[in-house]
Amino acid sequence: MKSTVCRPRSAWVQVDLEQLARNWEILRREVPASVSLMFVAKDNAYGLGAVEAARVALDHHADSLAVFTLGEAQELRDAGITAPILLLGERLADEVPHVLELDLEPCVGSVEMAEAFSHAGRTRGRPVPIHLKVNTGMNRFGFSWRNVDSWGPILKTLPALEFRGALSHFAQSDELDKGFARTQSQRFEGVLKCLSAQDIRPQWIHHCNSGGVLDLPDAHFNRVRVGLLAQGVYPSEVCRRLEGVLPVLSLRARLTAIQELEIGDTVGYGMRWRAERPSRIGVLSVGYGDGYPRLRNQGQALLHGRRVPIVGGVTMDALMIDLADVPEAQLGDETVLLGMQGTDCITVQELARLSGTVTYDVLAGFRARLPRVYCPQV
Repeated sequence: MKSTVCRPRSAWVQVDLEQLARNWEILRREVPASVSLMFVAKDNAYGLGAVEAARVALDHHADSLAVFTLGEAQELRDAGITAPILLLGERLADEVPHVLELDLEPCVGSVEMAEAFSHAGRTRGRPVPIHLKVNTGMNRFGFSWRNVDSWGPILKTLPALEFRGALSHFAQSDELDKGFARTQSQRFEGVLKCLSAQDIRPQWIHHCNSGGVLDLPDAHFNRVRVGLLAQGVYPSEVCRRLEGVLPVLSLRARLTAIQELEIGDTVGYGMRWRAERPSRIGVLSVGYGDGYPRLRNQGQALLHGRRVPIVGGVTMDALMIDLADVPEAQLGDETVLLGMQGTDCITVQELARLSGTVTYDVLAGFRARLPRVYCPQV
């Protein structure tokens, strides 16, 4: 029999559901009422936990969801979520039956897959709702904006397709220079005009991600896709800010061991840190196996509201901190590796800079073996 007991762990991801709800309320006030809000819940909702985050979004003005894999969609459906789910990316033919089984709205970016979904719709006797993916310069998925006159007429001849939406994706919406983003919007608008002339008029038109929501209001059309911004993290340092939108995710761990070191003692693999004075080293049972960046003598934690340095190399299951400035520290004390404690905050941007990556990578990297703790409890 499968156990349903929640096993305790001394490290966890904490999610503030009340702040998440506030973020959605602020977004709804910011974006015109005529523009639908879609929540991008892919990759475990960027670390939040897809099911819980999706429920908050749908209870606070989002009317649809987006994921990338069939497994992500299955998790939401198994949790009883019946809202429309957009399946991002591109499918292969053997995925079509599963798309229909889960009642999803797939992105389609090739004639071959449009034909596959058309055939599936005829077979089941009901049209398949699809979103036409237009490649306006990202050059990843989608029909090329250059030759809409060739693929548009073919789509029009295919039966059993419902053109539920049309979308594109910005390659650069969160930089100060919006030149290419505006070029992409113009290309997308040109494609929409050509499709309309062929009597293809999708219901939902969407181009904006979080950066576009903030800085490209002329490209909102009648739907925007919100992912990172909903959890209070901005896609770049230069994007416009919204007052009251704050982070909802933090990474916390309790001190599970303390080592007393003498001068000359080293810490961790490779002996990359050496004590220059008698030292107390605290151990946190969290490491790169949980998705924390694999830093060496870099990074900090908050303990008793003060910053303490990470020493040695972050290992798979543990990292070490220097307790010199917190002599009162003891086993069981809670530390914060990402988020706020007292009046200080370790931001995801800080972690991203240290590890040479982007905020999305840091947040989505926190793995399933880290429990998600929701406040208030759900």
